[in-house]
Amino acid sequence: MEIKKIKLPFKIKGPILALGPQLKNTICFAKDNLAYLSRIHSDLSNLPDFLNFEKDLKYFLKNKPRAIAYDLHPEYASTKYASAHLFGYSPVAVQHHHAHIASCMVENGLKNQKVIGVAFDGTGLGSDDTIWGAEFLVCDYKNFLRKAHLKEIPLLGGAQAILEPWRLAAAWLNFPGEIDKKQLLRKIYKSGINSPLASSMGRLFDAVGSLVLNKKIAGFEAELAIELEKIATGYKLQAIGYPFAIIKREDKYILDPGKMFKVIVRDIKRKKPKARIAFCFHLTVAKMIKKTCLILRKETNINKVILSGGVFQNKLLLKLALDLLYREGFKVFTQKKISCNDSGISLGQAVIAGIKG
Repeated sequence: MEIKKIKLPFKIKGPILALGPQLKNTICFAKDNLAYLSRIHSDLSNLPDFLNFEKDLKYFLKNKPRAIAYDLHPEYASTKYASAHLFGYSPVAVQHHHAHIASCMVENGLKNQKVIGVAFDGTGLGSDDTIWGAEFLVCDYKNFLRKAHLKEIPLLGGAQAILEPWRLAAAWLNFPGEIDKKQLLRKIYKSGINSPLASSMGRLFDAVGSLVLNKKIAGFEAELAIELEKIATGYKLQAIGYPFAIIKREDKYILDPGKMFKVIVRDIKRKKPKARIAFCFHLTVAKMIKKTCLILRKETNINKVILSGGVFQNKLLLKLALDLLYREGFKVFTQKKISCNDSGISLGQAVIAGIKG
């Protein structure tokens, strides 16, 4: 079995076995100052992947962990497996985006210290039972505070919105006349049936991709985001990005790109180059990151920023964000040896469970 060994920046209270998420799943066994990552199981809803997951899990169980870490999401096959089969072990539920940030901290040798964690991905269950995916956490390995996030929109039709991203564009645009099936969507929106709220950055990319590329359907998750990055990367002229707002709501900051969508629609109607619109969108997201981190640094005096989550596989967004953050004097950490996507989640789970004791 293929195993990746990772040195931890401290000894954990182990041994710990972490079962990872649903997609791009890995299992992590950690003891003392070493962690061992399994091969990737692409999707635990596929039988071959699940059987390999179970095989690798049984291999690591021979090392007799004292605790089992798993994702908060009750419908993940890994979480179900933990509750159904692994009696006799101390259970530790770990929030998805906290695990993303912890995995990046481990790779960069950071000990238990406060950081500003920026976790952008498609889906992860939050501690409030809503869907998260564009999160700014002030955290260390033990604890986190959700200090800012993207404005939530309803996923009209639930998971179907991932494969039909025109639904996401419709939600952001409040059902304008040019969006097909608007009356049906209004009924879904008002009823709240199968329309969970989500603050997902991955879904924001899908919505913009649907508009700019004029595509209503995606063949797979993130297809439009990948195409959007591709055309944006070719744009070389100067740009300033689109407008957005950051609104303080009680103890959190909400990133609202509503104004951005209005200008994007205007640019599309004026037949501005798709590459320019796509680039300006990427730049706008990078500016959202910079501005939010500046706000949080002023409040907390924390200068270390962690960038993790599958959205940061977008090389253009990562470069733009790094450039802006470095100019402001932030010390920024990213992932190179371990992927920033969900295959690094189990490592974060293991270390969080191990340091909590």
